[in-house]
Amino acid sequence: MIEKDSVMTPTVKLAAAGTTSGGMQSVHAGKHNAPVFVLGCPRSGTTVLYHMLLSAGNFAVYRAESNVFNLLVPRFRGLHSAADRQELLEVWLRSKPFRVSGLGAHEISEKIMAECRSGGDFLRIVMQEVARKQGVDRWADCTPDHLLYMAEIKREIPESLFIHIIRDGRDVALSYAHQGWSHPMPWDRDERVGVAGLYWEWVVRKGREQARRLGADYQEVRFEELISNPRETLSRLSKFIDHDLDYDRIRSAGIGSVSQPNSSFAKDPEGTFNPVERWKKQMSPGQMTGFEELVGDFLLELGYNLASEAKPVRGFRAARFRATYLAMFEAKQWMKATPLGRFVKLSNIEVEPNPSG
Repeated sequence: MIEKDSVMTPTVKLAAAGTTSGGMQSVHAGKHNAPVFVLGCPRSGTTVLYHMLLSAGNFAVYRAESNVFNLLVPRFRGLHSAADRQELLEVWLRSKPFRVSGLGAHEISEKIMAECRSGGDFLRIVMQEVARKQGVDRWADCTPDHLLYMAEIKREIPESLFIHIIRDGRDVALSYAHQGWSHPMPWDRDERVGVAGLYWEWVVRKGREQARRLGADYQEVRFEELISNPRETLSRLSKFIDHDLDYDRIRSAGIGSVSQPNSSFAKDPEGTFNPVERWKKQMSPGQMTGFEELVGDFLLELGYNLASEAKPVRGFRAARFRATYLAMFEAKQWMKATPLGRFVKLSNIEVEPNPSG
C-alpha cells in the first residue's frame, strides 16, 4: 500500500469533446471501438495495464510490442513507397511481432502492399486483421516508446485513445538499471540509476508536452494507484475508453503479467510481492540524496514525496549530468527523424536470421 497523500491526482486538463487543445480532431463517436495505446517510460507498468485490458475481453490478444513508430517507421523511411514496404516485409515477417500475430504471411503482405502508406496504416492493418481473426471488436498497442510519438499516431490514426501510466521515478530507475538498459558514459559507469532517472524524467516530460494537444483523448494513471486501488482506477479507465474493465473478470482471465508479475526483482525477503516504493529498501541514503538532487524537482511536480523534507539543491554533479544526458536523449531522438534513422537497431523485435542469407 502507499500513503494516501503520496500520489496526486493527474493534473492534465481535458479539452471539450470534438477538438483537442492543439486543434487536432478528437474522435468520440464510436469510442467503444477505438484503438487504445498504453504508453509510458519503460518499467512503469505498461505491460500489466495492457494485459489487464486484454484480460477484460473483446480486445485482440497480441503479446508483443509493435515498435512501429519508434523503430519501423524510421528504419524503412516512413513506408511511403512500395520499395520501402517490401523491404519492411522482408524483415517484419521474420520478427516476433509477426510470429505472435497468428496471421498468414501471404494474405497480410498483400494487404500491406496494397493499402499501407504510413506507419499508422501499417499498425492499423495488422491489428485489425488480428482482431478480425480472433473475432473481437478492438485492439490495443503497448509499445512504451510510442509515448514520444503520440502526435504522429493521432494524425495517422485519428480515433486513437492514449493512456499514459506514470510510476515513481525512483522505482523506475532501479528496475531500468537492473535490466541493464542504462548506459552512462564510461566515466559515469557507477551512475546507472541516476542516468536512468534522468531518462525517466525526459520521457515523461516529452509525453506530457504532447498530451496538451490531445485533450480528451489522453488520460494519465499512476502505477501506484493501479496497484493499491485497482477497482477504482479501472473504473475510471472504463469510462475513458468506453469498455467494461471488470476487475473480477480480469483477475479470472489472468493474461500474462496479471497473474505472473513482469518484475525485474524477486519477491521481498518477507516472501511478498510489492512493486511500490521499492526504492525505500533498495537505495542507500547516499543514493537517495544523489538521485533526488538530479530529478527531485520533477518528482515533486508529479506529487511524489521525497525521502528528505528539504528540497534538493543541485550542485555541479547534477548540473553536469542534466546538461549532458538530457541533450544526449534529445539528440538520439532527433536523429531518428533524419536519414540516420535508417540505421536504427531492430533487436527489440527479435528478427530471425534470413534463411537465404
